[in-house]
Amino acid sequence: MQVQGFRAKSRVALLVVFVLCVCFAGFYDLLKPVSNGCTMTYMYPTYIPIPTTTAVSPAKYGLYLYHEGWKKIDFKEHLKKLSGIPILFIPGNGGSYKQVRSLAAESDRAYQAGPLERTFYQEASLTPEEGGEEIDVASFQLPNQYDSRLDWFTVDLEGEHSAMDSAILEEHAEYVVHSIHRILDQYKESYETREREGAATSGSLPKSVILVGHSMGGFVARAAVAHNRLRKSAVETILTLSSPHQYPPVALQPSLGHYFAHVNHEWRKGYEVQTTRAGHYVSDPVLSHVVVISISGSYNDYQVRSKSESLDGIVPPSHGFMISSTGMRNVWLSMEHQAILWCNQLVIQVSHTLLSLVDSRTGQPFSDKRIRLAIFSKMLRSGIPQSFNWMMQSHLSQQSLHVPSRDVKDKTGSLYTSAACPRNVHWSEDGLERDLYIQTTTVTVLAMDGRRRWLDIQKLGSNGRSHFMFVTNLAPCSGVRLHLWPEKRNSTSELPVCIRILEVTSKMVRIPSGPAPRQIEPGSQTEQAPPSAIFRLGPEDMRGFRFLTISVAPRPTISGRPPPAVSMAVGQFFNPEEGEREFSPWSLSSYSYKEISLKEDHPLALNLSFTTSLGLLPVIFSLKTAGCGIKNSGLPDEQADDIDNSKLCKLRCFPPVAFAWDDTSGLHIFPNVYSETIVVDSSPALWSSPKSSEKTSVMLLVDPHCSYRSAVAVSVTAAASRFLLLYNSQIVGFALVVIFFALMQQTHAWDLDLPIPSILMAVESNLRIPLPFLYLAMAPILLSFVLSFWISQPFPSFASFTVVSVICYLLANGFVIILILISQFIFYAAAVVHIFIKTRFQLWEKSANRFINLSSSFFSLKVLRVVKANPLLVTALAAITLVCLVHAAFGLFIILSLDALCCHSALCSFLTASFRSHAQRHELFDCKKEGNDGSRHLPFKSDGDCCSNSPDSSKSFGEAQLEIFHHRHGLFILHLAAALMFVPSLVAWFQRIGMGHSFPWLVDSALCTGVILHGIFTSKPEFNSFLVSLPGVRNLEVRLNFMYLVAGYYSYLSSLALAPFRVFYAMTAIGFTSFALMILQRWNREKGEAHFGSRKHSHRH
Repeated sequence: MQVQGFRAKSRVALLVVFVLCVCFAGFYDLLKPVSNGCTMTYMYPTYIPIPTTTAVSPAKYGLYLYHEGWKKIDFKEHLKKLSGIPILFIPGNGGSYKQVRSLAAESDRAYQAGPLERTFYQEASLTPEEGGEEIDVASFQLPNQYDSRLDWFTVDLEGEHSAMDSAILEEHAEYVVHSIHRILDQYKESYETREREGAATSGSLPKSVILVGHSMGGFVARAAVAHNRLRKSAVETILTLSSPHQYPPVALQPSLGHYFAHVNHEWRKGYEVQTTRAGHYVSDPVLSHVVVISISGSYNDYQVRSKSESLDGIVPPSHGFMISSTGMRNVWLSMEHQAILWCNQLVIQVSHTLLSLVDSRTGQPFSDKRIRLAIFSKMLRSGIPQSFNWMMQSHLSQQSLHVPSRDVKDKTGSLYTSAACPRNVHWSEDGLERDLYIQTTTVTVLAMDGRRRWLDIQKLGSNGRSHFMFVTNLAPCSGVRLHLWPEKRNSTSELPVCIRILEVTSKMVRIPSGPAPRQIEPGSQTEQAPPSAIFRLGPEDMRGFRFLTISVAPRPTISGRPPPAVSMAVGQFFNPEEGEREFSPWSLSSYSYKEISLKEDHPLALNLSFTTSLGLLPVIFSLKTAGCGIKNSGLPDEQADDIDNSKLCKLRCFPPVAFAWDDTSGLHIFPNVYSETIVVDSSPALWSSPKSSEKTSVMLLVDPHCSYRSAVAVSVTAAASRFLLLYNSQIVGFALVVIFFALMQQTHAWDLDLPIPSILMAVESNLRIPLPFLYLAMAPILLSFVLSFWISQPFPSFASFTVVSVICYLLANGFVIILILISQFIFYAAAVVHIFIKTRFQLWEKSANRFINLSSSFFSLKVLRVVKANPLLVTALAAITLVCLVHAAFGLFIILSLDALCCHSALCSFLTASFRSHAQRHELFDCKKEGNDGSRHLPFKSDGDCCSNSPDSSKSFGEAQLEIFHHRHGLFILHLAAALMFVPSLVAWFQRIGMGHSFPWLVDSALCTGVILHGIFTSKPEFNSFLVSLPGVRNLEVRLNFMYLVAGYYSYLSSLALAPFRVFYAMTAIGFTSFALMILQRWNREKGEAHFGSRKHSHRH
């Protein structure tokens, strides 16, 4: 039976069109070239092989030491001089050991050039949850020079696809453990060799190795640390680049998900205090000294999402954190999965960070994990808060500012509280030319004029304008200084000794600036420069002070540096509530833009709140200058507006900047926002996502002197691509759910003595509203909330979680329908071709009789007779053998081939019977032909073991064969989906042929054995229900439709948990249950207590 009725066909057609449109829009956006703004890194690499002393895969993997330089060197002599800080690079999925070259080359240049130039912007520090209150940053300072170089080692893992197979991951972890031990031993050998030869030896031997992993290499690093054969304290620092930690990127293989869960469990246990069963203290946590930093590539990384790269629930905040490359200091870029290895901005920052970990007193990394974590925070994090909240930002800024202040006395003895600017860049404020008194809430600096501007906080900050924002491209201390004064005096010499002046220059935070403006011709005015720093004071910061001064340095006193080509600074007292705008998904449409008009003297900072995360619904934000106070340009009227809004206004208005804060990936900065797609790497509407992840806050900095027209609309292509990237695991799992529910409909029809519907008709019937759609698609969502309440898990947003889950379910239905239509077309085409060949060339049978007689003796062998008599048993044994000894996919392909063969046989029999019946109705059958017998002219007959029906069927032979086809087609789709989930692992297996054989994981073998049993013991429609007797229970009827319903619900919840591999647990449970019921059924039948619960009718000729 096919889909019947106009409404049913319309539902199927609309769903298929919807899926194709989403896929087309998503892939169109994904395939567009991405401009990440990264610059290339160049190097002169040399790879020195490290000899292996033990027999741990010596011919398979390798260990190398990187050397930077174009000159040829002696490898043995170079190894003798080994005395730096060991760092081991671990490549990712399909990666090469040569990918270490960018990091190693820049580390060598950084060591030779020295630390980065010191700036006086606000630096990030540890939060209280990370132990910021336990450590005093004044107790250590970043080095002024680097005393030890970094020795970069790298492992050659043969480019194996570790993301596709758990056995590869385990072998990689074991070899990394061996490599760590070999590196430490190599340092000891080099030290002893230098001692024997009388060479100078200085410093101490390294006791630990820093691990740097890319992609799956980061997870391998953590798996190696959790390995029981790793030496104690051999690894204390791990840095991962675009590495999944929460769950595998391709969560299809059961053993892969199991291995991830095992490693993460060991890490959680490693941070727990060791106690006895009675609760007595034994020792500190095993991993108490290990620090883990995860760097995410953000929204341009299509392979690994930031949600997966998070360390939440695995590593406590006191031992590590995740940071997005968009929020990294001196980087502020999103990059692709591979670009994170060579992006020069990120590579330089990481190199200096690793060099800063070295304690100058010992020549080795700091042993205190708090100092290492503080260095990572200071070097990698931007001074801008990683979370945004208008009401709490002033408090956050005070808590995060741990810059030590000191009291400095000037010439007259007045106390001057300084927090940042050192003496070597200090320029006297008494030497300023003239003070300016600002009477408006907005202050502008157009040149380095050497003047001090006074702002009355009580006067300008009244009427709710209690916040002050300042943006500039002038450097703190050397270009501009800001102070809070309790009283106004012409100079510090007029203040009494008891008065303190607070310098707040250190609160300036550096932000990425766009390209510097260029002069079109000498002497002409340039465009306004983009801001490079932001400064903000809240009411709590200015409490107790009367005046705020902005002191701009004169050009000649910039510490010998050339001043910027164009100087700009704009400050404003404003009310944050005036700049608040809220956008709901219903107010944003791809066809009608949401327009915002900003008049002149608008707030400098606008707070745009999107109730739906921009990680799910990215928006196209366009900003156009409407005016900038220029009344008459001297041009004709038809040209004046265009010129005013483009060229003339760019001379006065600074380029706008957007800051987006996301709960998952942190800070994203978009400089020069005139037309930009704003997207964040968020993961909203997941079962484990808190409600805070549903919103995105965007702060827009725009020049208050200018008026703007802006428009906001959802980007359809970006939204489609983000949806496919974020929820692909759910869609894959839901596809199996759809198949389970369709099989439930088929078995339910058999139990009701109705014709078995086609798998396509079963899928369509489950989409009918209100029933059964509500209890199949909506009930599991409600059940997930009940489970969240039961396990005390944070609740996601009900509306977005439900909408996203239903969309994923509909997409899964569409994909399954497309798969069904394709397979059905292939089966029908193959059957028609087969019948045509069989009927067209029947004369070949006579010529083939001689060959058949000659081969009859071969087919009469006992082994072949057993195979022919028990095809299901032989198929099951062959499939299980392949699953346990070779690879799980081969066993699934065997059972899949059996399904395909039975579908083909039943369909050929049905079509032949249909053609015969059609010919009889039109009196086209040749009744005069000798030996007219219906069964004799039937080219295909039903196979009693492969495709059979009940012996008592009242239906026609063709109808019975069609029901068998529908039944086996449903099983074929289920087993096809299961086999496809093992294809990535099979690809990795083929890559390793000839490199050593390893048996499949026991988890995969056991689960696939259950899938095979499911295919064998549900191969016939009469196996859809069993009537068994148990002790105390007689004639208990067990139906598969209920088991399919439970399996669908379980798989639905597993998909919501981003674990689609758990669908194998459901299939295995059905398989072993059917096997047990079959045995119990036969045992009861021998005792005469039960029989199969099947329909009592057979086919008729």
